[in-house]
Amino acid sequence: MPAPKKEVRPSKAGGRTRVPTFVKSLRGVKNWKEAAEWLEWRGIEDIECITPDQAGVARGKMMPSSKFTSNTSLALPSAVFMMTISGDYPEDGNGFAYPEDDGDLKLVPDLSTLTAVPWEEDPTAQVICDLVHQDGRSVEFTPRNVLKRVVEAYEAKGLKPVVAPEIEFYLVRKNPDPDYPLTPPVGRSGRPIGGGAGYSIAGVNEFDELIDDIYHFSENQGLEIDTLIHEEGAGQLEINLRHGDPIELADQVFLFKRTIREAALKHDTYATFMAKPIQGQPGSAMHIHQSIIDRKTGKNVFSSPNGDETETFFNFIGGMQRHVPNALVMFAPYVNSYRRLTQAASAPVNNKWGYDNRTTAFRVPRSDPAARRVENRIPSSDANPYLALAASLACGLIGITKGIKPDAPILTTANEAEIDLPRGLLEAVDLFEHDEELRTILGEPFVTTYAAIKRAEFETFMEVISPWEREYLLLNV
Repeated sequence: MPAPKKEVRPSKAGGRTRVPTFVKSLRGVKNWKEAAEWLEWRGIEDIECITPDQAGVARGKMMPSSKFTSNTSLALPSAVFMMTISGDYPEDGNGFAYPEDDGDLKLVPDLSTLTAVPWEEDPTAQVICDLVHQDGRSVEFTPRNVLKRVVEAYEAKGLKPVVAPEIEFYLVRKNPDPDYPLTPPVGRSGRPIGGGAGYSIAGVNEFDELIDDIYHFSENQGLEIDTLIHEEGAGQLEINLRHGDPIELADQVFLFKRTIREAALKHDTYATFMAKPIQGQPGSAMHIHQSIIDRKTGKNVFSSPNGDETETFFNFIGGMQRHVPNALVMFAPYVNSYRRLTQAASAPVNNKWGYDNRTTAFRVPRSDPAARRVENRIPSSDANPYLALAASLACGLIGITKGIKPDAPILTTANEAEIDLPRGLLEAVDLFEHDEELRTILGEPFVTTYAAIKRAEFETFMEVISPWEREYLLLNV
């Protein structure tokens, strides 16, 4: 249980006050005693206890810091993690049953994620929480626990996955009325941003002040950006994160999305992670680079001592080829996601792999043997990072466990052949539910809950009449 709040008593050395190192850490403490001192030293008034729901939206509670460090029990209704993006709830069926009592789930703060909320005016901190039942059992259907389950499956085999996400997003003009299409923002030049600015430094400079705030907010939270570029779309940017532990990186993406949205709002702009926000512009992806480390030796198991690819490397790709199409609903979770996955776009619509081939779903970038990795290029930026990482790693692990051999690598353009992926949300849900190996590694409670949510979201979408229907059907049929 949390320790009572205590006054920080820094020691003195040589006449100067010495503050404990952990107190000055930007991100994370080891225990409740350190947490109390960390909050006291910063004068933190409020704590946001947050956790990602199935959509990756931050849910939770805010409280005074004094209450956070007392013996307070935190809880959320279980229904929060069965809710659709529109706030509705799925019907019972296909293995899913809504709990009649809607009982509470306990929020357990992960103190290693404790950090500041730099955009708040009052001194505020945030901490990411896990969910457990009242008896302490892990809640199997919550996203962070799903990813932990997959990572533990690797640990059971003496392996440690390493990932590096790349997140694309658009800056757009404010759009209070959803009936109107999104439009690119106006940069410092005073002109609306156009497309075709891939890797343009001038394109990045159009948003210098906003990007400065993203960097400052990130630094204050202990979040590390590897690189930032302007992508091909009008006002489309990409942030690359440094490689590391999957749970830590999912936490970072979760916090980065909040950070980027807040920085954009400060400049009277929206930041959107929709997969296809603007018609005629490229979609936004969340590419995932993956490698696997032997926990005992610390070596990359994708490379042999002589630098060649290992059987494990090929099996990992084989598992991705066989199972990623069945897990697509975790990479492309909304109707809008499938607007990005078309042959005319740059996103892959295949399950092929190749060496440094960006037209394939699974690209092996050029690297030295120690850094050999597989990039999954299918996920869109609207995906919940915890679930996208869990699904991608699960598919690879099935391949390793079952010894699945991949097809031959593609040496030419892979996106002009037939489409290997589900074309829509309902087809993706159906494939997802019928993959028993995915069901085993991800857990029955998650699979049934997630599938029910996605079906409910599709039914909500079907109630909306689109401009296309009014344009082509109104007077012609």
